[in-house]
Amino acid sequence: MSIDTYAYSANVNNRCIKPLSNDLIVAELTGILCAKNIKADPKKNAHFRKGWRSGGGSALAVIFPETLLQLWQSLQVCVKANTIIVMQAANTGLTEGSTPSGNDYDRPVIVINTLAIDKLFLINAGEQVVSLPGATLHQLEKQLGSIGRAPHSIIGSSCLGASIVGGVANNSGGALVKRGPAFTELSIYAQVDEQGELILVNHLGIELGDSPEAILTNLQHGEFATTAVAQSDKMASDKEYMERIRDVEADTPSRFNADKRRLHESSGCAGKLAVFAVRLDTYPVAEREQTFYVGTNNTKELAQLRKLMLSRLTNLPEVGEYMHRDTFDISQKYGKDTFLSVLHLGTDQLPRLFSIKGRIDAALNKVSWLPKAITDKCMQAFSRFFPEHIPPRLLQYRKDYEHHLILKMSNEGIAEAHSFLSDFFSKSTTGSFIVCDENEAKRAYLHRFAAAGAALRYHTLFAKNVGDILALDIALPRNEIDWLEKLPEELNKQIDKKLYYGHFFCYVFHQDYILKKGVDAQKLKTQMLALLNSRGAKYPAEHNVGHLYSAEPDLKAFYESLDPTNTFNPGVGKMQKTKRNCACGF
Repeated sequence: MSIDTYAYSANVNNRCIKPLSNDLIVAELTGILCAKNIKADPKKNAHFRKGWRSGGGSALAVIFPETLLQLWQSLQVCVKANTIIVMQAANTGLTEGSTPSGNDYDRPVIVINTLAIDKLFLINAGEQVVSLPGATLHQLEKQLGSIGRAPHSIIGSSCLGASIVGGVANNSGGALVKRGPAFTELSIYAQVDEQGELILVNHLGIELGDSPEAILTNLQHGEFATTAVAQSDKMASDKEYMERIRDVEADTPSRFNADKRRLHESSGCAGKLAVFAVRLDTYPVAEREQTFYVGTNNTKELAQLRKLMLSRLTNLPEVGEYMHRDTFDISQKYGKDTFLSVLHLGTDQLPRLFSIKGRIDAALNKVSWLPKAITDKCMQAFSRFFPEHIPPRLLQYRKDYEHHLILKMSNEGIAEAHSFLSDFFSKSTTGSFIVCDENEAKRAYLHRFAAAGAALRYHTLFAKNVGDILALDIALPRNEIDWLEKLPEELNKQIDKKLYYGHFFCYVFHQDYILKKGVDAQKLKTQMLALLNSRGAKYPAEHNVGHLYSAEPDLKAFYESLDPTNTFNPGVGKMQKTKRNCACGF
């Protein structure tokens, strides 16, 4: 029998076992993890029960295993005790999918944070990587940089510190045009089957042992990484994406979370499995790169540019990031501290600093006489003392043009793109482009990166004067020409700020709306989604459904097949939160 078909049983069949009391659950977990790695006090674990942008709920405990074996043993306790399991890494998601949601669960909730299990193993001369559940994209990018390789994804719109496994579990897309959503068919994971039994499945394509304990110990220590690992006929990336994105006449989006072509075990699982490791492809670093900055006042011109570059150019762009002028302005003012932090401090310490900020906020928000969001207000005030951080030529483009595209080309694509852009804009009266120097390129990308956090900062600072923030990430059909939405006046008048930005060549857009005071956000969202349906859009595109979107039928069926008893992350996709009936008799 092939290694790909083995499933290893935990021998934990709880059909006839009386559920443990909450105190006993915590005691058993403490015995595995030690007291320092379990937080049962709601005041001390609040940061891990609250989403990065919104959402949160109660939990019996938040636990922090330090090894894969501890994670496995903790899962055994949770399954035996009939608890809900919420898997969490960096908790950087935007749709509330990595925290509890509310307080209406039918069983105790255990949040398992895996950030301490953060090893990476480069295999086959760095052409692939095996990532444990807590390793981050930034960590991978840094490790691969030393051997001239690049990761499958980079952060495009979210915050720093996002985990590799989290990206795979959510089919996240990022900003890279050529590589598509995070995807692999090679992973090791645990699931609860129809009999209520916890099993470990090794589909990593690597022989690691014949028991869960042996497999996870060998995996933890990287025993396999010192010699050549056999090639697998299964995919460790979306190898079809470049062909798909070039099909500019297709009436379907290039990528979206409910795309059943890319739902496979850990890929797209949204926490319905406990993923121990994933195996992913890496890529050669480009020898040369050049950034072009495009501005236009004509949306159809930008659509035509995209269509021609994707269908006619031999070399695809590496990155193509869009920003509307209003987003430029918000990011310039309210994303300045994030921009400067990355520019001057680098990215190594920022995830930790953001985590500390979150803990400080959680503590200070409990002091009734202190103003809310005091750290945001201090950081915003402090940023004003720094000089203008956006280069003059980009500021001039902001003045001249409503729509902005940051375009990165590599190697032979540089000359090809320069020739194309020169010819394209020689006939234009509404747009132009510049060739960025190194400083302009770095600052353009940082400015775009800060946009998502800037929208949240604006909303936080003006919370007394505005309503909710409504954040949508959408994927448009590849043949769409009128890509910028035109809202009816009855919807427009309910919105204080509309912020549009996204991954233009993939036609994936982030649309953040700061609503006016008193507007019913849920009602407006329903109307917005109806408009998107009429345009053939898919949503969410890359942040997954979490607890904010209803899962489509294909996605629901996928979740139920992975987690038939509804033990992991119940309620995700607005599905039921209660235990599902199964062969185990619950």
